[in-house]
Amino acid sequence: MADEKEEGKKKAKPEGGKAKGEGGAKAKGEGKGKGAKKAVEEAPKQEGKPVANVKGGTRLRLKFETEVRPALMKEFELTNAMAVPRLHKVVVNMGVGEATQNSKLIDPAASELGQITGQKPVITKAKKSIAAFKVREGMPIGVMVTLRGDRMFEFLDRLMNVALPRVRDFRGVPTKSFDGRGNYTLGLKDQLVFPEIDYSKIEKTKGMNITIVTTAKTDDQARVMLKHLGMPFRP
Repeated sequence: MADEKEEGKKKAKPEGGKAKGEGGAKAKGEGKGKGAKKAVEEAPKQEGKPVANVKGGTRLRLKFETEVRPALMKEFELTNAMAVPRLHKVVVNMGVGEATQNSKLIDPAASELGQITGQKPVITKAKKSIAAFKVREGMPIGVMVTLRGDRMFEFLDRLMNVALPRVRDFRGVPTKSFDGRGNYTLGLKDQLVFPEIDYSKIEKTKGMNITIVTTAKTDDQARVMLKHLGMPFRP
């Protein structure tokens, strides 16, 4: 009799545990479903339809979506929001000509460019040999970074509002540095204008070229868009 009672308890225990697990999982699933439904209901509504909440994003990106895009549509008389010119990518290139004599200069340049942009740079190499400059094909001669998305907007925000005002005798950036296809190129003489660089750890100043690639069809459209974003053009 005692053995039969013990076997009955053993059989009843796993069945109860299984039922408990199924009930807990079911309740958990129902809770998730209710939470998702509630989030959709509480989402901001526009013209009677729920719209997804914009979470995250940089300050400049939010400014473009909320202020610049509607202003450009009105100024250029566009009816399609996808036809509005926008930023495509930003390319930052730092040339290190002295690396032909000392290849160890590439590592500090890559480290500084990584601190400035927040992304690991790519080492650029010579495409052909030039005897006059003592350059051989495949020799490292600079570093480059291509920024897209939030990193691109965040870098441009720091460039226009923090770095450029730190340039000595700054009177604005030139308005004619466009390539005819809506892309703008800006040159900086040294990397110390960025607050991420520690002055005491710099052995030599290095210049850089910043190319802003846009989807604008003309230079005038790109100029107006960058001006709305806050680019300090010369008067």
